[in-house]
Amino acid sequence: MISEQEVLVRIGNRLKEIRIAKGYTSYEDFALEHGIARMQYWRLETGKTNPTIKTLYKVLEIHQITLQEFFSEGF
Repeated sequence: MISEQEVLVRIGNRLKEIRIAKGYTSYEDFALEHGIARMQYWRLETGKTNPTIKTLYKVLEIHQITLQEFFSEGF
């Protein structure tokens, strides 16, 4: 079984992969464009914070990805 920290890192890595695949090379630009606090988003991508479902849902909605797709593809 993986640790809680490893889960957070995997979530962060997946968010970063999706952001880059969608053409956003900068997490700062992505965050600012979508009204997310820059540091909050950085903490999400680096696994330094435990995102709420509401926050994760908001980011995935921006990318037009469901929670099911997020967790089933490469997680």
